[in-house]
Amino acid sequence: MYLLNSFTVKSMTQRNRIVMPPMCMYSAGTDGIANEFHFTHYTSRAVGGVGLIIMEATGVLPWGRISDHCLGLWNDEQAEALKPIVTACQKQGAKVAIQLNHAGRKCEAQEKIIEAPSAIPFSQESPMPREMKEEDIRETVNAFRSSAERAAKIGFDAIEIHGAHGYLISEFLSPLTNHRTDSYGGSTENRCRILIEILKAIHEVWPAEKPVLLRVSAEDYEPNGMHMEEMSKIIKLVKPYIDVLDVSTGGVVSTPPSKIYPGYQVKIAEQLKQACDLPVVTVGLITDPHQVEEILGEERADLVALGRELLRDPYWVLHTARNMEVEYPWPEQYRRGFQARK
Repeated sequence: MYLLNSFTVKSMTQRNRIVMPPMCMYSAGTDGIANEFHFTHYTSRAVGGVGLIIMEATGVLPWGRISDHCLGLWNDEQAEALKPIVTACQKQGAKVAIQLNHAGRKCEAQEKIIEAPSAIPFSQESPMPREMKEEDIRETVNAFRSSAERAAKIGFDAIEIHGAHGYLISEFLSPLTNHRTDSYGGSTENRCRILIEILKAIHEVWPAEKPVLLRVSAEDYEPNGMHMEEMSKIIKLVKPYIDVLDVSTGGVVSTPPSKIYPGYQVKIAEQLKQACDLPVVTVGLITDPHQVEEILGEERADLVALGRELLRDPYWVLHTARNMEVEYPWPEQYRRGFQARK
């Protein structure tokens, strides 16, 4: 089975092609510190056979959180709480990445500061963000750098930068939310500037042998927004600094996709893979192992992320191998229950 094949990028070899994508759990304290729930949540998927676990969006600043109960990595106490979770998952055979994020105008935490590339609220109910000054941008770049340095010390196998779903980096990239007239706005190159600065800063502290992933929203579903052609141009600009592209869509504005079906984002991931010659992760209501096999077998993507399905079934990989009557290394403690059908 293609989905059970290993995958190597730089020094990281994951045991199969299944990824647990970052999904906000909203379960941390207001201090952004991981707790027992996070330990159980992530280690369950490691025991269940997931190849790569990408931890949920983790704020690089207090006002970079999506909510008051999102994880943070802006101080050492938060880092200490994450370390045993990472170590335990790795002992169960999973590789672990962390997704670093700044929520921008979509921050719903009770913070006095809400900032964005331009002073445009997400909705009528959302607070008005302040337009970031260049010193705010420098502070944000340094925050990503500091969080990446902590992630390296913790021992994460990979790091992902969240440039999707209408959060700060995505807001800079999209012409719908970036109306700046300085060197961070206007042209594609200018709107991409903060992302390049963040990636360069991360490479100053992140181990060269470990991969860097970038998650993007390749389509805004609005005529004047981001589309695949411009996203392809952006990826080519940042390609020297990334190793894997994690492709999603939407979230910059509230406009939904015109059609939603299992695998609805695979096509655009495939297009970016071909245009940019990078390994890609695809996602989007995928649940069926036969569909995963088609995506991987046709080389439409290199890795497949199962979000909601892994919430429903932490042992999806083991169940799939058993149901397909494929020999697979089960956890020794569970071997009696997961032997292949005769």
